[in-house]
Amino acid sequence: MDIYIKPTEKAQVVERKLVYLKDIAEVYIGGQTKGDIESIVVFQIPKDKDATYLLSVLDIIQAINYHYPDATVSNVGEMDILVEYHQKAKRENKGLQLLKVLAICIILFAGASTTIMCFHTDTQVPLIFQNYYYMFFGENVDMPKILAIPYSIGLAVGVFVFFNHFSKIKITDDPTPIEIEMTTYEKETNTSVVDKLNKKRAKEGKEK
Repeated sequence: MDIYIKPTEKAQVVERKLVYLKDIAEVYIGGQTKGDIESIVVFQIPKDKDATYLLSVLDIIQAINYHYPDATVSNVGEMDILVEYHQKAKRENKGLQLLKVLAICIILFAGASTTIMCFHTDTQVPLIFQNYYYMFFGENVDMPKILAIPYSIGLAVGVFVFFNHFSKIKITDDPTPIEIEMTTYEKETNTSVVDKLNKKRAKEGKEK
């Protein structure tokens, strides 16, 4: 019997200590039911506290071969799986979340505004506008509105187009730069956690 598994990079288990195969991997068996195999217990949480555990694809293969000795298991997914255990489901505090969103928005707005103003000061944009206006109209004006207003509108439109997201409005279905950065951050965080738990496991193995 050929069994194909596709483990996920990260999984969560809430309020129960048994980790089943279906919790951490997709299973495919050609022409056969996979219900019993998906219910195989791969890992049991050892402690009564929230923690993150590291499972190897070898742990999954061993668990499957224990119940199906003649099966051939092929892995088409991750080699290491992070399992987050939570004793209780986390209750979302909408008020606190709203405050966090507002605080982040204020910080980002203030930081972006300061950056833009510093950039304009360093590059002397007002002086450039004055020179342009003098070249075309022959007059010296401190801040010609005919240039400043279109520039400000273009700056706002440029930010909107770059981030490709404003409320529920999206120009395209491509991920936004922030979504890409968040995905990259999450992958790097998971990789760091896997390395840390691997080192911890290796150290405990040497001590034994």
